Amino acid sequence: MITIQIQEDDFNHHQAYQQLRQAAPDAGAIVTFTGLVREICEQGDIQHMELECYPAMAKTTLQNIMTKASSRWNILACTVIHRTGILHAHEQIVFVGCAAPHRQAAFDSASFVMDYLKTEAPFWKKEVYPNGAHWVTAKASDQQARKKWIK
Repeated sequence: MITIQIQEDDFNHHQAYQQLRQAAPDAGAIVTFTGLVREICEQGDIQHMELECYPAMAKTTLQNIMTKASSRWNILACTVIHRTGILHAHEQIVFVGCAAPHRQAAFDSASFVMDYLKTEAPFWKKEVYPNGAHWVTAKASDQQARKKWIK
């Protein structure tokens, strides 16, 4: 089961986890990742972050990423929730959860989904500071993390 949600409203981590448990009652492991808005970056203190996307394009890309992960690992259920809109420091941005029969498949598939989401999913992030704003581009470290999955 693959679940994708793109929304402005915050998400309930516990509820998302429980939905994974219900979708995959035979799972031996569930791994979750929650990304948060940082308060400080290279340009200084962040007042807030603005996230934009084309929902249909983003959902298609996320579906493709999750399908790739499912073809590599025995994933019983996978969920991605990504927020858009104006987000402030310490707010949740993204949830990735993968349920699998064994822990390594759950860990690897969740990392794979997050690494590909960071480099391929069409989400645009603008960090807003007291003296201006800056569009965030993919970091070299994100590209490097993704490369480890290329065979």
